[in-house]
Amino acid sequence: MRILVVEDEVEVASYLGKGLKEHGYTVDEAHDGKEGLYLALSEPYDAMIIDRMLPNVDGLSIVRSVRQSGVQTPVLILSALGQVDDRVAGLREGGDDYLVKPFAFSELIARLEALMRRKTPTGEQTRLVVGDLEMDLLSRNVRRAGQDIDLKPREFSLLEYLMRHAGQVVTRTMLLEHVWDYHFDPQTNVIDVHISRLRQKIDRGFDTELLQTVRGAGYTLRPSEQDAD
Repeated sequence: MRILVVEDEVEVASYLGKGLKEHGYTVDEAHDGKEGLYLALSEPYDAMIIDRMLPNVDGLSIVRSVRQSGVQTPVLILSALGQVDDRVAGLREGGDDYLVKPFAFSELIARLEALMRRKTPTGEQTRLVVGDLEMDLLSRNVRRAGQDIDLKPREFSLLEYLMRHAGQVVTRTMLLEHVWDYHFDPQTNVIDVHISRLRQKIDRGFDTELLQTVRGAGYTLRPSEQDAD
């Protein structure tokens, strides 16, 4: 899932970005209101975290413009302004939730997850299935053949991407760009390590292997022939 963070304090933005990525999210950062507004209106996001006090364009103006443009992406407003009138103003401009600084990161994550659960449009895919492997995108639970599988955030994101592209060959470059947000190959074995760990969790002990290596090309997640029939 992709999150936009609009925060002019670079250290705070970096803290948020790092924490969100550790929880398996892909993150775009903007450090002023003008850039934030441009991204909010031009890119698809699952949620936005917008600071209220920003240079060039303030946070409430971003939210107002986003809503006037018909974008219904959930917005969590961050602000040091915590009086009742401040919170009411943020919600009336179109914010879905309002979190006062300083905040606990665990609370931010909980509020963000709650927003995305509430704002999931009717008919939008919230469950992925490949053979006997199931992933619930809202509860972030994974099961195979009725057995719970415990995944770390990055493993969850990797599996989600593979399941969304089930039956297709997914290259290392695709994984680096969409799961790790790298736009080049840094000659790292991070993919090999995570693929190996994921394979141990979703295939070990089961009759068929879903996660397959396509030599010289990448990886693919395929149901067994029996499941495909």
